[in-house]
Amino acid sequence: MIGVMANPADHGVVREFFELFKTPWELYRPDRRYEVVLCAGEDHLGDVRADLVLVYGGDEVAFDADAKTPVESRRTSTMLSYKGRRIPIYGSCLTFRSERLSLTDEASQQPAAVVLPSGDTVRVRIGYDLFREIGTVLTVGQPPANADIPAVEMHIELLRDLVIEYAAPLVEIPPVPDGCRFIACLTHDVDHPSIRRHRLDHTMVGFLYRALVGSLLDVFAGRASARRLLTNWAAAARLPLVHLGLAKDFWWDFDRYLELEAGLGSTFFVIPFEGDPGRTARGRAPGRRASRYGARDIADRITRLASAGCEIGVHGIDAWRDSSKGRDELHEIARITGSASVGVRMHWLYADEHSPATLEKAGFAYDSTSGYNGTVGYRAGTTQVFKPLDAIRLLELPLHVMDTALFYPAHLHCSPAEARQRLRGIIDNALRFGGAVTVNWHDRSLAPERLWGGCYVELLDDLKRAGAWFATASQAVAWFVTRRAVVFDAGGSLRATAPVDADDHVPDLRLRIHRVREPRRFSGMATEAARGPVDVAVRDTLDACVPI
Repeated sequence: MIGVMANPADHGVVREFFELFKTPWELYRPDRRYEVVLCAGEDHLGDVRADLVLVYGGDEVAFDADAKTPVESRRTSTMLSYKGRRIPIYGSCLTFRSERLSLTDEASQQPAAVVLPSGDTVRVRIGYDLFREIGTVLTVGQPPANADIPAVEMHIELLRDLVIEYAAPLVEIPPVPDGCRFIACLTHDVDHPSIRRHRLDHTMVGFLYRALVGSLLDVFAGRASARRLLTNWAAAARLPLVHLGLAKDFWWDFDRYLELEAGLGSTFFVIPFEGDPGRTARGRAPGRRASRYGARDIADRITRLASAGCEIGVHGIDAWRDSSKGRDELHEIARITGSASVGVRMHWLYADEHSPATLEKAGFAYDSTSGYNGTVGYRAGTTQVFKPLDAIRLLELPLHVMDTALFYPAHLHCSPAEARQRLRGIIDNALRFGGAVTVNWHDRSLAPERLWGGCYVELLDDLKRAGAWFATASQAVAWFVTRRAVVFDAGGSLRATAPVDADDHVPDLRLRIHRVREPRRFSGMATEAARGPVDVAVRDTLDACVPI
């Protein structure tokens, strides 16, 4: 059991952090002895009794004077290195005069943590404020420069390693479904389902430029084949016939995803109303944000997708800033699908710090807006579904990969080989940390001028080989809801209680038991455990029989 001492203002962050690192914990009680005490944002420890005391903080505190902590320097917005991986620190960070340990500041190569043995208690001073860092990443988000770093998972890994190294056995419910390696969530934003609806607007001009000129430049740069160039030129040549109704509308084919995914299950986010660009925080949004279709225009396709097991969500216009308009957008989709539970992803990823509470008030089941328009990775710093700090119940399924961010010249401008390399990095993180890989491949991305279907098929193959559980957005969120509902009861053994009404279509949870390493070593810190963890499936109630 971990006893947590933190500033009351940070208690909301503390609770969310321990939903992501699902291990037994409670706010510190002075009448109890803990295996581990974690202190962050508290100046005085008092008479703390524990095998391991972890003191986090980016400023010197009274503990440092009492313990004679060898503080070396204080930095702001720095990058740490841990076990060959990077941890961005957005607040202040202390470094220490001591032997070089596993956690170091990249710039100075000085340790950012120090081990201070004291009798039967091990004290570890870590030079940043854990909960301020987690709060920053979950609310403000990470800059694009750090997009490839799952910062929350790195903070969890460091804490887990410290506990395993210096304290009693640790148990947790990892973010990994039983029988799978991680969750793959395939989604599709439906922005332009028909090219016939576009005349000489921004979308049509962009299509013609990329089909005729961009394709040619890509061939010269070695980013595309001559066959792709000819396909795009032929599509551009057919446009007059498409508008006359004499040739097939090559964008009106997005239900091809049913063939490519072959029953894997995916989620389509559909724009509810035609012609409304919505608003920004400063006024009317750009006119090109307005869609040339509304959900009723593609109701037959929506019905077909839903009948095939796909989920339909709202691609929101103003839901992020106005709960009453959000309810209108939700009801428009619910009227067509007949589903009472509807999720949302905002068009153009519009959001601010108040959006989660606004979307929750509108009645959405979940949100999946937290992501980047211009790169791929972890805007919220995590692979996991999480609860935004402003929300009461609404959960966020973070978006990790968007096709336009990968391929458009204004963004990453990847070749297919470069895109696959970046995507493999996302998959490798999921294999290491669990959680989800949430992908957005747009409705028209299989058709000219994009023709990104081959890259998508390769991604599906890589996800299958990696052992992913393919889930709709609702299923992925439901699995995390089940995990969050687990309660740890402490007695002579540890009992993990899971909901008894778990969905049959959602995999079981795992209880992971990390063994204590023998003998303890105080010369280094946070090395791998001598023996690997043991996983046990959690079905309803499980008595783990772990001494505490």
